[in-house]
Amino acid sequence: MNNIRLGLCQMKVTGDKQYNLEKAARMIEECKDRNANIAVLPEMFTCPYGTQNFPLYAEELRDSETLSVISKAAEYNDIYVIAGSIPELDKERYYNTCAVFDRTGKIIGRHRKIHLFDIDIRKSISFKESDVLSCGNKVTVVDTEYCKIGIAICFDMRFCGLYSEMCKAGAKIIITPGAFNMITGPAHWELLVRARALDNQLFHAAVSPARDNKAGYIAYGNSMVCDPWGTVISRADENEQVIISEINLDLVDSIRKQIPVAKLSAEKAN
Repeated sequence: MNNIRLGLCQMKVTGDKQYNLEKAARMIEECKDRNANIAVLPEMFTCPYGTQNFPLYAEELRDSETLSVISKAAEYNDIYVIAGSIPELDKERYYNTCAVFDRTGKIIGRHRKIHLFDIDIRKSISFKESDVLSCGNKVTVVDTEYCKIGIAICFDMRFCGLYSEMCKAGAKIIITPGAFNMITGPAHWELLVRARALDNQLFHAAVSPARDNKAGYIAYGNSMVCDPWGTVISRADENEQVIISEINLDLVDSIRKQIPVAKLSAEKAN
């Protein structure tokens, strides 16, 4: 199948984990009802984004209520699910972790955020994930019946080498759940989504929580899909919604043949 449909679930995240899980399951079902093949949830979809919340909402993956709910939703709806990310507890360490489910509800991949969000923008925002979280150290590419899909999380998007590694591993789509804020979002979100798609000549989907102006950390929203030519083909606004983006994977090979960046780079390296 060369045409597939991505469902981007831009959900408003609350402090009520059960409500968030129910909302996520409903949005996955909406994706299926709208004939999506893959549903994608945003970064930290079970809790408000904030270092103080990560330990409070953290779960061990082997006994995770969240992953159980998403597994059942994937199986019930016969759909792949990229489960945004949740705070993971493993041996007294916390991680920002994305789990990937196939259509039977089986976990086929896991990505721990590699590049932690440690910034200090003068007179704007200061945030340090590393106060609580540990970083992952593995490039994540999962096999699906459609193609290979790379997984990254939010701040990972600023590191082009990681995306190049996923491309080299065969990815034709990269999914990035992320929660850019109202300072970095308007300035860099679209630019980075397009750049990583264009750099690697693949489809790039970035999925944000919906904007909540009453939250302590206000997400930018604007979930979007960019094609290998660098064109934004689907985009949400700031509100809670599901957007469906149909993509033709043949475009990846077509663009790579027309502008053979990877081939020329390999030849130069040799």
